[in-house]
Amino acid sequence: MESKVIKMNLMLIVISVLIMLNGEIINAKLPRLKQKTKEDGSLSLLVVGDWGRNGDYNQSLVASQMGIVGEKMDVDFIISTGDNFYDDGLTGVHDPAFEDSFTNIYTAPSLQKRWFTVLGNHDYRGDVLAHLSPVLRKRDSRWVSFRSYIVNADIVDFFFVDTTPFQDKYFVETKHTYDWRGVIPRQRYLSNLLKEVDEALKKSTAKWKFVIGHHTMMSAGHHGNTIELVAQLLPILETNNNIDDEYISQENRVDLYINGHDHCLEHISSSHSSLQFLTSGGGSKSWRGDVQQWNEDELKLYYDGQGFMSMQVTQTELEVMFFDIFGNILHKWTSAKPDHYSS
Repeated sequence: MESKVIKMNLMLIVISVLIMLNGEIINAKLPRLKQKTKEDGSLSLLVVGDWGRNGDYNQSLVASQMGIVGEKMDVDFIISTGDNFYDDGLTGVHDPAFEDSFTNIYTAPSLQKRWFTVLGNHDYRGDVLAHLSPVLRKRDSRWVSFRSYIVNADIVDFFFVDTTPFQDKYFVETKHTYDWRGVIPRQRYLSNLLKEVDEALKKSTAKWKFVIGHHTMMSAGHHGNTIELVAQLLPILETNNNIDDEYISQENRVDLYINGHDHCLEHISSSHSSLQFLTSGGGSKSWRGDVQQWNEDELKLYYDGQGFMSMQVTQTELEVMFFDIFGNILHKWTSAKPDHYSS
């Protein structure tokens, strides 16, 4: 009897190791984190992406202005839309780039809040497991990084999605190498991820729903639309957003898709749903004049310089603003929802 118990315990250990392969829980539900709101139930936050350049390319200026705006807004946290460490991610958990591009750059008191991050394609060129490691959180307690996860802040659910594995080109190009540990087999990884995101969106009871990924969904910038996301992820967002579907109430719709990847600030409004596409990828190096023609009725903002985005959310209203490195407000957009819906 005792030997059977020992064998069973050993089997459980082996299974646990296999499940936790590469530090990832296979086929598990998306990790969920809780974020407190202000006492009045509102939220304030900043969004920045494509920043990790040791302070160069105006990264330090963006960080300084973020600190000023963050203090005025009393921000609760910051979102990073990926490409956190150029050009080739982190070399390991003790890479000095973590301090050089993050800890020693975003030093303003108002930015000493949690940073919810996603992986970008440049992060995948380095040691991904280091990027996700809790060791980094010990080096800087603000750092929060998972592949895909959900942050619940009462009135808002934030759905962070790992978008790099969707792009076919990263799996065939020879110029760069990528760390696919935890992703292979790819189709199973993507299938599970899409299923989990879809289920989580449908089950969410939050008043507002924002989806965050590194790669563009719709963009007039250098990279343009990411066709794999348009084909695979966008239908899920639109299924949970279709304004012609009488069974989808206003409170259950996906409101925003937020991304980086294109080094610009951008707002595109969907012509066939209430979904808004927001790009905040101006954290450091930008691409001047690199813009494609787009429907003027949909393209609300395209700024080919550095900057960041802010968001203020209440039960009934969402306000989004884009700032340049001088603190100028480039664009402001608001959306409202009836207050008789409960979260």
